[in-house]
Order: sequence, then structure tokens, then C-alpha cells
Amino acid sequence: MDSLDPTLAEQVTRAVEAVAAGEAVVYPTETVYGLGADALSAEAVVAAFDIKDRDRSNPLSLGVPSVDAALQYTHPGRRGTEFMRRFLPGPVTVVVPKADVVPDVLTAGSDRVGVRVPDHPVTAALLDETGPLTATSANLSGQGSVRHPSELGDSVRAAVGAIIDAGEAPGTESTVVDPIEEIIHRQGAHAAEIEAWLDDPEVRTP
Repeated sequence: MDSLDPTLAEQVTRAVEAVAAGEAVVYPTETVYGLGADALSAEAVVAAFDIKDRDRSNPLSLGVPSVDAALQYTHPGRRGTEFMRRFLPGPVTVVVPKADVVPDVLTAGSDRVGVRVPDHPVTAALLDETGPLTATSANLSGQGSVRHPSELGDSVRAAVGAIIDAGEAPGTESTVVDPIEEIIHRQGAHAAEIEAWLDDPEVRTP
């Protein structure tokens, strides 16, 4: 965190303490503001669902600071790993098989998990300290994404232990893609590049 502005570094420290205490936090990304809770704690994940008023059949993603960190919690195989190293960090959610340590409640019982490695120095510093966090937008389900902390709903603001304010986020959506099954679940940032990668026979593996 030495490279961060002192004010932001202080906010990150408070957020790290809040996560350690079992609370959720709001953090910036290169897309929108996210809601983060300890993604390896079923109890904390349930709390994140409740804060968002989100149906538990609708999975949350896993936020980590690097691809190397992602490989500790997933089993992406050669093709999935190549894809992650090509497009992460960045505004892409990569759906790959999860490791057993990832709680089923996070993935709504699926054996796959969406992985985010945000391309944002503040979030990278946070994740370096906390370990995996839930990666989901900091809005109530069904409402618009949060581009600035001033847009947070009152109930979300009251429920979290810390808010990191890094100014306005771009508001773009990440592309959600399963590179193993070659399925783009949601078109967003870098979608054309991702489609080209998936279609390129040079990167196909047996």
C-alpha cells in the first residue's frame, strides 16, 4: 500500500480490518464499485447476499489480486489458465471450475466460479491484504450499478463496515466468459477481443 495516497491507504486499512471482523466493505474497481466480503467464509458470503437482497440461486464472483492467486482457488486447466493470463487483470469475469475451498453458497451450488482480478491499484492493495473477496456490484439487486460512493443505497451504506472512496468509476460492465466451454455469458468490456481469442485455432488445446 506504500504507493497509495495516504488517505486511500488509510481507507484500505480500515476495510481490511472490517473484513477481518466478518463485515462487508465497498471498494472501487475499473468497472463499478463492488461489495466485498470474505469469499471463503460461507457466513460472510451469506451476509453479502443479504446486503444486496440477492437471490441465493444467483451466484457471486470471487475477487483476487492476481492470476497466480486465482489458481489457488480454481482448477482452470491449461486453456483456462492461458485465457486468464491473457485477459486478467482487467474487466473480465472468467468462469472456471472451483476448488473445494470455495464455499458452495458463493457459486449457488455450481462447480464453477466467476473469477475477477480487478485492474485497480486500490483494489489490488485491498485483496493483497484480505485474500479472496466477493466480487459483485455494490447495489441492491435490480437497481443500477454504483459508479460513485454517493450513489450507494442507504441500506447498503448502513450494512457495510467500510467504504473506500476512489472517485468515480467508469461504469462499464465486465464480460463474463467461460473459456473452457467457449461461452460468453455477458457481453461487456473487451468482448470483441475475447471472441477473437476463443475463435483462434492457435490457442485451442486438446
